[in-house]
Amino acid sequence: MNRAVTRPRPQLSLGGAWGMVSGALGAIARTTSGPVYLVLVVIFVACWIAVTIDGGEFLSVENIRDMLVRSVALGIVATGQTLVILGASLDLSVAYVVSLASIIGAETMAGEDSRIALGIGAVLLFGVGVGLVNGVVITKLRVNPFIATLGMALVIRGIIESRWAGPTGSVPDGFESTLGFESWGPVPVSVILLLAIVAGAWFLLRYTRFGNRLYAVGGDEQVSKLSGVRTHRVIITAHILCAVAAAITGLFLASRLGAGSPLVGTDGGYDLESIAAVVLGGTYLLGGRGGVLGTIAGVFILAMLDNTFNQLEVNAFAKDVVRGAIIIAAVAAYSFRWRKRRRSKVAAEAEQPPPGGRPALAGGAEAR
Repeated sequence: MNRAVTRPRPQLSLGGAWGMVSGALGAIARTTSGPVYLVLVVIFVACWIAVTIDGGEFLSVENIRDMLVRSVALGIVATGQTLVILGASLDLSVAYVVSLASIIGAETMAGEDSRIALGIGAVLLFGVGVGLVNGVVITKLRVNPFIATLGMALVIRGIIESRWAGPTGSVPDGFESTLGFESWGPVPVSVILLLAIVAGAWFLLRYTRFGNRLYAVGGDEQVSKLSGVRTHRVIITAHILCAVAAAITGLFLASRLGAGSPLVGTDGGYDLESIAAVVLGGTYLLGGRGGVLGTIAGVFILAMLDNTFNQLEVNAFAKDVVRGAIIIAAVAAYSFRWRKRRRSKVAAEAEQPPPGGRPALAGGAEAR
């Protein structure tokens, strides 16, 4: 006759619960984007306390919704910027791509619902063209990414300033209300678009051959080339995706404004702001380490700071000083963490004896 064996249930003490929490936090901190989210939580609490003391509302539904919507444009651009930075490249033309994309979309649609698809297609084709030119100039002509994309920014700037001085074109009311202001339940459609783009980039980096090769190229392009990776194709693809992300941002901003604007990209500062969000999100500026999950955390950090400063009516110059100090402190902390982990890894490898041989003594003498 079988007897049921009753096992005592483990009792979860307060110390055990704290140990589980601390262990989970430690595991999060050891991931690439983990420390960024810990910083995000700290800044969230600090902003909430500061706004509450001042008599404002930080956790209201309207305020959170406003912060999320304001994160969309920078979040989409920063997602594309993450891809090129992971490949040890850079794109300084994104701000002007955003502006010209908003103009192309608005003028192509011309306020007619029947031309929405044509306008979207024209904007995406424009983004592909800009990214392709950037990638080819960088890889085939061997021009530094900083100079190549800065040159592209100046070309687009010249085109814009020679033809437009203010808002132009118009987007259909249906497109404006759907993408710019409509919500699915409590979540704005624009936020869903941002999450979809971030999820797509995350999947691309984590589960596709392109993602693996992009990390490899960013880590060491020459080693990747010797391993058979077509490095030029990887870098060109990353720049195309980055420019397309900027073009999509231009479409979104056109839907918010109802027209195209030659200043919407530069006024938003999406070139330097996107790089700041990427670096604040823990992505290594020289490539090979990081990801879009950290980038979106960096975007949310900047959005919370802006929202808090606006509610506290902080001077604009003081706002830039505080933001700059936070970015520098965060990047310095990440660099210190990476150096510490690298030293630990090198020390561990040095302590291991060579395979098939005996450990070497100091000075190069063999153990006897």
